[in-house]
Amino acid sequence: MVNLPWSPDLPIRTPRLELRPHRGADLDDLLVYHSDPEVVRFIPWPVRDRVQTAAALDSRTRQGQVAAEGQWLVLAIVLGASEEQAGRVIGEVLLKLDSTTDARGELGYAMAADVAGRGYATEAARAVLRLGFEQFGLHRIVARLDARNDASARLLRRLGLRQEAHFVRDEFFKGEWTDTLVFAMLAEEWDERENPAGRAGHIPKAL
Repeated sequence: MVNLPWSPDLPIRTPRLELRPHRGADLDDLLVYHSDPEVVRFIPWPVRDRVQTAAALDSRTRQGQVAAEGQWLVLAIVLGASEEQAGRVIGEVLLKLDSTTDARGELGYAMAADVAGRGYATEAARAVLRLGFEQFGLHRIVARLDARNDASARLLRRLGLRQEAHFVRDEFFKGEWTDTLVFAMLAEEWDERENPAGRAGHIPKAL
């Protein structure tokens, strides 16, 4: 079982990034990638104009904690002080509480095209996996993606998730039938990969 609510100690800081709840002032940064057809090609959002992005942002400002099954924790990915354009929101990383009984979560992310390939998405996703497994006590985290999204599949493999399924033409997505890949990781697999020294039981670690 998973204890609620999820109220993480934010912001989460990684070597190059800060993960925090969205703010109203993030609109211009979000518009950069919410309006980019290449970014949203494999994401269930439409290409958004400024008004639509503002509405999406308003919803995100209330997603800094999770109180019930089915809700998403949504955090802005912000460039840290060591990076060019420090303070810019370059994307978002998400963790859904998919099932309290099964202690299952779902990982998601989106990133502006001009900062792709620098490892930022991997760094942010690893921090949220740590949050899910070590602080929220999840047993299993999955990620679902369009099978054509090679960059996302490579990212998940770098993080240590394994591909468990390839569903063929299972979803009518943006006007066409598409394949879906499912990746997953268990808490013990996370421990073996990220905490090789091991630890007694499932004791949360500070981020």
